[in-house]
Amino acid sequence: MHTPTTMAIDRHYDLIIIGSGSGNSIPGPEFDDQSIAIIEEGLFGGTCLNVGCIPSKMYVHTADTALDISEAGRLGLEAKVTAVHWQSIVSRIFEDRIDPIAAAGEEYRRGPRTPNIDVYDHHAVFIAEKTLRTGQGARQRIISGDRIVIAAGSRPMIPDTIAASGVKFHTNQDIMRLPELPKSVVIIGGGYIAMEFAHVFDALGTEVTIIPRSTLLRNLDQDLHDRFNTLAAKRFDIRFGRTPNGAEQTDQGIKVMLDDGSSAPGEVLLVATGRIPNGDLLNLSSAGIDMTDDGRVKVDQYGRSTSAADIWALGDISSPYMLKHVANAEMRTVRHNLLHPENLKKLPHDHVPAATFTHPQIATVGMTEAQARERGHNVTVKVQDYGDVAYGWALEDTTGICKLVADQESGKLLGAHYMGPQASTLIQQMITVLAFDLDVREFAHKQYWIHPALPEVTENALLGLNFKGSD
Repeated sequence: MHTPTTMAIDRHYDLIIIGSGSGNSIPGPEFDDQSIAIIEEGLFGGTCLNVGCIPSKMYVHTADTALDISEAGRLGLEAKVTAVHWQSIVSRIFEDRIDPIAAAGEEYRRGPRTPNIDVYDHHAVFIAEKTLRTGQGARQRIISGDRIVIAAGSRPMIPDTIAASGVKFHTNQDIMRLPELPKSVVIIGGGYIAMEFAHVFDALGTEVTIIPRSTLLRNLDQDLHDRFNTLAAKRFDIRFGRTPNGAEQTDQGIKVMLDDGSSAPGEVLLVATGRIPNGDLLNLSSAGIDMTDDGRVKVDQYGRSTSAADIWALGDISSPYMLKHVANAEMRTVRHNLLHPENLKKLPHDHVPAATFTHPQIATVGMTEAQARERGHNVTVKVQDYGDVAYGWALEDTTGICKLVADQESGKLLGAHYMGPQASTLIQQMITVLAFDLDVREFAHKQYWIHPALPEVTENALLGLNFKGSD
């Protein structure tokens, strides 16, 4: 049993929310009669808005445009990018868009339109059950709450060899605000963050070296994985299977030493080796809040702490899916459960889709072919090339594919995997199929597919599946 703190409580609240990302969306008109504290030590709005999904995709769009121009020759056009105005790109994304939105969000929460909400802008730690200390010295406050939602997100994971080297390195948190476009960049990591930034920098003219742990995007379905790695190897300098042993600062920038005795030099080093839930920074044990073995706040199927009453968690700090759309969905569930404790809803973790905004763009939902076979399904598979439909001809696409995995007997879709232009948009129909448990034996025939639009890739893939008893 964790006893209450003997320190004087400066303020008690009906609800405390730690984190201003998805957690900031909890307070709506339904909470106007409750006193609420929002704690955010960093940029208001969280990772996605400030240093993650949104600004990075704005860079990706710029990179896509630059790459399209450089490859315009296949369409009979002579075109080239004559200059990249890096500071203009940075200003357009941050000064014109992201920073004002973040500032306005904090101003709104501090302003007269939400008088029941207080904002604390210092780090907070638990010191007892439902009790937090935020700030230091004269800014220190002790606050408590009837209910607390932990939505404090995650942070970049830094390999010990790099952290101990003392070299200057960047993560997603600051790489997008570089003062100038580097001539070369070394990226440690082979996941989605690594591949999105590799695409951005290469498309804008930076030499890119990648040091993945094994291969790139290793959790993809095998057909997409193999094709993507082949394409990436033609575009980037990739040191497959190498492990960084350390790094040193040089006159030109940095040099990463590898386990085979070779090295990877670059002007800038980007570390993109995954993310760590921030639970270990909150002194959770003092409040009796358990964590999982991999560092997440341990919650039940409704988002409640499994060990401490009236504690909830959502997003990267507790979820098995570090995705903004999952954090938002979990937020909506936790919000409902706070308002309706008599009618709890389960966290929505079925059919979670994901997209990687590299080049080619990738989007997936459901099982890979290997996973479907491992789980005993009698599968039917169709791999449809973008280049076999009319809009694929217009794009002159030679690498894009749509792969569908379905159960031969039930006609149910098991997984969908896209790699190519508009992948994150095209997959939405397959997300709908899974969410509403539709029979794909009928799905292709019961609707029109606009000709010659790119969704015909999906139509042809559906028609290419073989089901038992079908003609």
